[in-house]
Amino acid sequence: MTDAAQISAGEGRKISPRARRGGLKAGESRFGLLLLLPAVAAFCLVVLKPFIEALALSFYRFTIEMSEPRWTGLDNYRRILTDELMLGSFVTTAIFVSAATFFSIALGLAWAILLNQPFRGRDTLRGLSLLPWVMPAVVASFLWGWIFNSRYGLLNAAALELGMIDFPVAWLSTSAGAMTAVVVTKVWLSIPLFMSFFLAGLASMDREQLEAARVDGAGNFRVIKDHILPHLRPVMLVTVVLGMIGNLQHFDTIWALTGGGPVRATSVLSVEVYRRAFEQWDLGMAATLGVLWLFTIMPPAYFYLRQLMKGAE
Repeated sequence: MTDAAQISAGEGRKISPRARRGGLKAGESRFGLLLLLPAVAAFCLVVLKPFIEALALSFYRFTIEMSEPRWTGLDNYRRILTDELMLGSFVTTAIFVSAATFFSIALGLAWAILLNQPFRGRDTLRGLSLLPWVMPAVVASFLWGWIFNSRYGLLNAAALELGMIDFPVAWLSTSAGAMTAVVVTKVWLSIPLFMSFFLAGLASMDREQLEAARVDGAGNFRVIKDHILPHLRPVMLVTVVLGMIGNLQHFDTIWALTGGGPVRATSVLSVEVYRRAFEQWDLGMAATLGVLWLFTIMPPAYFYLRQLMKGAE
């Protein structure tokens, strides 16, 4: 076949629809990757680069008195994992995360079920319920610090008036009282967020199913147990993981309310990292703690991302 015939045959051949769709998809993929470049660049600059630097610094001893870091290998990790005070911070973190997550979700769910019922003023109450969420955490910490104050606090005044106590209690001066105060403050701040999640889940529920259950004689407890909770299970799973991640990173409320005290009773990992870096100026140990802190956040974050990927499929 001559060159002219080949050219004529090529011009007469049409591109198949499948090939055309493949070309469009390839173009869309390249365009999507191009749109992702700014976000990837920002992630590398703001997150990945500091993490790599902190990971490298965790193998050095570097304090404010030293002119340059000194290589120590795994010595920082050994010191942390053999220090009873530091191990106590892991226990304190676990207590705070467990208590704050559990009560935030339980009370947020109960409040969402209540606000899902039809009654006059429901929408206004829903709006007011969001106020703690929009309040700055430091402002909320000062508010609850005043409530728990031993001399002029509202809690002691109410308890004395009701005859529950005979003399004012120094809530923030005891280990149990301080932990209770930071958990209560964090729960108060978190309830509106979880309430919103559960309200969104309840909005997609078939009301006829609930009405049929009530017609069959099911009480409130049976309706919640057999119908509402199974329907909200996916939402609850996400809120548990998000709550754990958020509480593992929490710092501002604890620092403003107790400063990690008394006697390290509320000294969670975030507080320890801050103390090591900006009070003791031991940057090597602070970086090491930050790396270990990251590993405590990774399991719930990985689980959360898996759930998101499953939902997207």
